[in-house]
Amino acid sequence: MDKAQRRYLELLSRSFPTAAKASAEIINLSAILNLPKGTEFFASDIHGEYGAFSHILRNASGSIRLKIDDAFGDELSPEEKRSLATLIYYPREKMELVLSQTDDAQEWYAVTLPRLVAVCKRAARKYTRSRVRRALPADFAYIIEELMTEKSDGVDKRAYYAAIIDAVIRTGRGGALIEALCLLIQHLAIDRLHIVGDIYDRGPYPHVIMDTLMGQHSLDIQWGNHDLVWMGASLGQRGCIAHVVRNCARYGNLSILEDAYGINVLPLASFAREAYAEDPCVAFGLKGSPDLPPQELELNVKIQKAMAIIQFKVEARLIDENPGFGLESRKLLDKIDFARGTVVVDGVEYALTDTVFPTVDPADPYRLTPEEEEVMCRLEQAFTGCEKLQRHMRFFLEAGSLYKVHNSNLLFHACVPLNDDGSLKEVDVFGERCKGRALYDVMERWVRAAFNSPDPEERKRGRDLMWYMWLGEGSPLFAKSKMATFELYLIAEKEARKEVKNPFYTYLDDERVMRGVFADFGLDFETSRIVCGHVPVKVKDGEDPVKCGGHVLTIDGGFSRAYQPTTGIAGYTLISNSYGFVLAAHEPLESARAAVERELDIHSSRRVVERVERRTLVADTDTGAELKRQIADLEELLAAYRAGDIAERG
Repeated sequence: MDKAQRRYLELLSRSFPTAAKASAEIINLSAILNLPKGTEFFASDIHGEYGAFSHILRNASGSIRLKIDDAFGDELSPEEKRSLATLIYYPREKMELVLSQTDDAQEWYAVTLPRLVAVCKRAARKYTRSRVRRALPADFAYIIEELMTEKSDGVDKRAYYAAIIDAVIRTGRGGALIEALCLLIQHLAIDRLHIVGDIYDRGPYPHVIMDTLMGQHSLDIQWGNHDLVWMGASLGQRGCIAHVVRNCARYGNLSILEDAYGINVLPLASFAREAYAEDPCVAFGLKGSPDLPPQELELNVKIQKAMAIIQFKVEARLIDENPGFGLESRKLLDKIDFARGTVVVDGVEYALTDTVFPTVDPADPYRLTPEEEEVMCRLEQAFTGCEKLQRHMRFFLEAGSLYKVHNSNLLFHACVPLNDDGSLKEVDVFGERCKGRALYDVMERWVRAAFNSPDPEERKRGRDLMWYMWLGEGSPLFAKSKMATFELYLIAEKEARKEVKNPFYTYLDDERVMRGVFADFGLDFETSRIVCGHVPVKVKDGEDPVKCGGHVLTIDGGFSRAYQPTTGIAGYTLISNSYGFVLAAHEPLESARAAVERELDIHSSRRVVERVERRTLVADTDTGAELKRQIADLEELLAAYRAGDIAERG
């Protein structure tokens, strides 16, 4: 035994000071290896749609309804099962409604509590008792554990269990226990949650989603381009701020800034009203048909145009400061012929759809007016000074990354940039040329440097790269030839607006190319999968989210209402359990209120993507690999105790 190994075993002996304790832990870990793997749950491109996302989390994409079926079979009617499921999803709201309509609350409690315990037992079957115990709510840990250990065929303790439920009801704690059991079932239904990017933009409640995710017990996030642009904005990066504010106005969601994060947009509103007072802003109508009063609608339109012009200006400065980004062609204000109302893009002259530019000086088109500069200064201060926003973005940094390899699944938001021939595309990152996994690693280091580096120049470079990752052709998060914001607003012709996808999407069904991607990340193509989002799957047009024989799964199904006409569904979720992979396609949720009052669930069609021949155990997972390493270390410690090389401590 060398010195390093001896030192390690001595440190390990502090946690397991005797041979008996080391043996007990070996037995425990060895047993865990033979349990079924926990259920993993994948979702992407949520885009602020809290209602639909929350419901799918609550019902675990239909998994909880299946557990009710398993627990009761034909013992309960379909109506009783539906009512029980709704209670589990929305315990507080459903209880309030039921109790207002029943004459015998005590009887309802007496019937409902045992039913919930039965579902809870079913949800806990694949976990150790210690794992379940850690999930128990403190107020009811003892009671729930006792009820869950009841044997259905035992008579010795029947009166004991009945007395527990009777006492809970008699002391007025029936409602609290029901809520605790429902939340425990939700907790046990999902062992690990993977969010494959884009929580922000478009929908109105990204902040509520972030609060929900911060309460999850096991979570990882792969940053999407819409997430990263918010992260950059939180650091005061002007290009990112300009997009975030413009996009909130475009979708009628300025309340995200004002109400959710306390960012004062009054100076911007005053500027927009004055600068664009007589401007109809004809090219800047809102997206998604937001339900706003006429005056507020008009203000959002003016703010959107004001921020779009500011965005074009601040982005031009960023392009000049970072020539390595290769974005010179994205400077278009200087290509405008203001007298003729035209613009030249890629050598082609187009008529402008809007020719009113009161804040643009044709002689110096990228100079911010004093009023625009004041607006940007105030927004910078507001974004960097918002404690809630900083807390959410720090959570992104702690729980998130650009990609993750987990249980042989490669998770990233958009793509691995490829050349036209399917080879990995090299991208210049501040003079360092890299591709594939190395590109992801380098870019993630710069993102973390933007938040944490003690060097101001490194922090600035990191911030600017975050803006590039939002819209740059070489970004693995953007995956298109250009961000055609200018053209989408100001040019009618479709050919000017076209954003060409990276060749990665052309090769999704090409096994040769995909094998190269898997190999670059150190993965075996035969046993691995890519899970990604970013580009909505046009289900209504017959597009299949399952690519390359099931090795690539694209799961952006349109949580965002703005994309549902394109996809024809209201989102995908992917479930990986011990039996294989199931892809769930969801229809729109009418509302949480309808779900409670009329017991309407989201209708989800479930498709088995892969069914394994042998049930997957913990031993087959990344957790299992770690447990095996721990067992090997403990066996070395046990051998050292028995050989007398290390003395037991007790």
